[in-house]
Amino acid sequence: MTFENYLQQFEDILNHPENHPTYQDDEYYQYTKMNWTRMGRWLKRFEPTSTFEQFVESITEKQQWIIITEPWCGDAAHSVPMLAKMASKNPNITVDIQLRDIAPFLIDSYLTNGGKSIPILVIRNEQGQDLAVWGPRPQACQELFLNMKAQGADFSEIKEEIQKWYNADKGTEIQKEIQALLEK
Repeated sequence: MTFENYLQQFEDILNHPENHPTYQDDEYYQYTKMNWTRMGRWLKRFEPTSTFEQFVESITEKQQWIIITEPWCGDAAHSVPMLAKMASKNPNITVDIQLRDIAPFLIDSYLTNGGKSIPILVIRNEQGQDLAVWGPRPQACQELFLNMKAQGADFSEIKEEIQKWYNADKGTEIQKEIQALLEK
């Protein structure tokens, strides 16, 4: 689906959770409400740096950026709007949102340490070949997550620290990492 379709689906989940089995679970629904607010904030405030914008504008071949995600995912609430805004800077780039938990299960081809961690960005060329894969979060944030998990931190504490990391970083690292992947 397009990013716009994803936003519509997201909104439908919030307005009609009874139509979406996963979101009948109040915990998932509450995560989704919070993520809608976070996404809205990034859609208003995030702008790619001039360095990244120049880089992405220089891409001359058509690319498809496939983002595997779900509305309940906290990391996706930060990364997905940033990725969509980055891709929007070049008409050669199309965005295709694939839900992790709905067939076809593209995530099965892009596992992180054997798990279905999201979001995952798959960048493909016009022939459908993978050029790069990124995710589920910027490397420094991933290291923070893994270190806290290894130390036995409570999940709510981990979520709070990751939220602080994203707010402080403001999308800087994700841009550097996507650019580095595409420059290879």
